[in-house]
Amino acid sequence: MKPKNAQLATEDDPRWTSIVTRNPEADDTFYYSVKTTGVYCRPSCAARRARPENVSFHATREGAEKAGLRPCKRCKPNQPSLVKQHAAIVTHACRLIEESEDAPSLEELASRAGMSAYHFHRVFKAVAGLSPREYAVAQRARRVRNELARGGTVAKAVYDAGYSSNGRFYETSDAVLGMTPSSWRAGGTGMEIRFAVGECSLGSILVAQSYRGVCAILLGDEPDELARDLQDRFPRANLIGGDARFEQLVSKVVGFVEAPALGLDLPLDVRGTAFQQRVWQALREIPAGSTASYADIASRIGSPNSARAVAHACAANALAVAIPCHRVVKSDGALSGYRWGVERKRALLKREERGRIETA
Repeated sequence: MKPKNAQLATEDDPRWTSIVTRNPEADDTFYYSVKTTGVYCRPSCAARRARPENVSFHATREGAEKAGLRPCKRCKPNQPSLVKQHAAIVTHACRLIEESEDAPSLEELASRAGMSAYHFHRVFKAVAGLSPREYAVAQRARRVRNELARGGTVAKAVYDAGYSSNGRFYETSDAVLGMTPSSWRAGGTGMEIRFAVGECSLGSILVAQSYRGVCAILLGDEPDELARDLQDRFPRANLIGGDARFEQLVSKVVGFVEAPALGLDLPLDVRGTAFQQRVWQALREIPAGSTASYADIASRIGSPNSARAVAHACAANALAVAIPCHRVVKSDGALSGYRWGVERKRALLKREERGRIETA
């Protein structure tokens, strides 16, 4: 093949884009070789970019080596990728945290991984979406929830989870459980949650409020389904139908759905893991009429490799429109899944775009 034709053939191949952008997500999906050097590399290799007419693509590492090519000494394509190495290191560290009675220190975890504390902290956060300390806190919270669910005493649950005293746990119990330990163990018994179902152009809408603030805004087709969803979240809470005053709150939320430019200034009762909280806060910072990709949000919260985890956090959001997960789209701008239906997502984005243009 003539050099010009070879150049065009390479540049027209979609794999060439991964090489140009050094895309780590393409690693292990294919390899490329450079005939002038006789080596093969990963797509993410940081070596100087080869001329396209000298590049050949290989489906497997074995195929490249069978062709007589040597592995690049820089990206080491014959060894596990850096992404896989980091994932294995973080997985091992997570197991250590989960199995330890007292959370290991950052220095201890880093030493076991053969890294400096600074580098290990960055790698752990990039892979897990949380710092080692945040992960340890989340594990302690999980232990408390599991122990309380088994009917254990609050004191035993607190100490078994690694808290040094009842006092230290109670300082954070509201954030960990969203209520007192005894109420959580009883499925929300004693909690009062007021709610009402209204109608808007997107269908039925349920708004619920605890003593801390609005704890649910749910969209759907059937009011009964929305009420069951709320009941599943708080199986033993005292659900109280909203009175006339509460109906005004529902009207305010409906008004925001119909005209996003009005804004929605309400106290929220936001419950989730540390990672989910960071994602949801980032979503609230996206201006109305704008969108961001899952990868954008992952980068904004300091976890560039956690786009998939961001998508899961969006799906776990129970506060439609107040936490605008509808403003998150795929990297190519296409609309992806939305908990309350893609058509509702499209309608919300159109309204926000229209409002932005009208106020410009």
